[in-house]
Amino acid sequence: MDYKSTGVDIDAGNEVVSRIRELARGTFTPGVLSDIGSFGGLFRPDLSAVADPVLVSSADGVGTKLKIAFLAGRHGTVGVDLVNHCVNDILAQGARPLFFMDYLATGQLSLKVTAEVMAGLATACSDNGCALLGGETAEMPGFYADGEYDLAGFVVGLVDRNSLVDGSQIEPGDSLIGLRSNGLHTNGYSLARHIVFDILSLPVDATVEELDGSVADILLRPHRSYLRLLGPVLADTAGAVKGLAHITGGGLTDNLPRVLPSGMAAEISRAVWTPPAIFRFLQDRGALTDGEAFRAFNMGIGMVVICGPNDTAGLLSRFEQAGEEGAVVIGRVVSGDGEVIYF
Repeated sequence: MDYKSTGVDIDAGNEVVSRIRELARGTFTPGVLSDIGSFGGLFRPDLSAVADPVLVSSADGVGTKLKIAFLAGRHGTVGVDLVNHCVNDILAQGARPLFFMDYLATGQLSLKVTAEVMAGLATACSDNGCALLGGETAEMPGFYADGEYDLAGFVVGLVDRNSLVDGSQIEPGDSLIGLRSNGLHTNGYSLARHIVFDILSLPVDATVEELDGSVADILLRPHRSYLRLLGPVLADTAGAVKGLAHITGGGLTDNLPRVLPSGMAAEISRAVWTPPAIFRFLQDRGALTDGEAFRAFNMGIGMVVICGPNDTAGLLSRFEQAGEEGAVVIGRVVSGDGEVIYF
């Protein structure tokens, strides 16, 4: 007997590391001091321009969106989902990413699938200006179904303490500017899969009349990163952005209260934007109430910017100049007990 006969192929694992090393090197920034394969990743941050440095970290996974990738045999975008989700999470407190680490676990390593996943991770890290510093690829026979894997990640970013976006200055009357999502991002997929595959019995490659692509095309659209849009705004308009809410699991209903100070609530007008067709499709075919839909899905708003009324027009103009389509004031902050009130 040998280890390979139990389902763990060390040679395949080494080959995966070799392929990842070349992808990761393309993301390395000047702060990286180690190579892929080291026991720990080394990173020396440049703090010369930061008076009071604060590290901001986040960890997350792709969730059951992976099930769509398994069905479609398309693995090139789930790494993008993971990186962008984590980057948005630390961006909500004003931080820029320094480095990212991933964890991929599967029953039996597939070099082809792993390479596709890692290529997506590397592409997104490069796009967000952070290094893919390292990670772990675990082969665990008997733990995962054939052809399936789990994917999680961890990001560390940096912000000057004076530039933290912590919501402490938010007050009644402040504006809520919604930035558009490009689909479900990485949340609500257990409900979406139940509607699409269990209730409607649609195949993953089916084309639906109401949607502009196949089921796989729509449901695998990558989670959007807001760093390129918001990074320059945060740097150039000190204090204008009082709060940022990344609209993930729980939708607007649960995520906006996370950044509101005690004694405040949010009023949102649903009439000022039209959710993408996928949300109307899921709500209609799943017979979802408005309350359930707005808590399960982002409903077309992926990030909310909170600012004072005197800064609203200027920020909207900046977003328009940056090519952001559809940024719109969706509501305002009011006195309350942390609830989100929809009109």
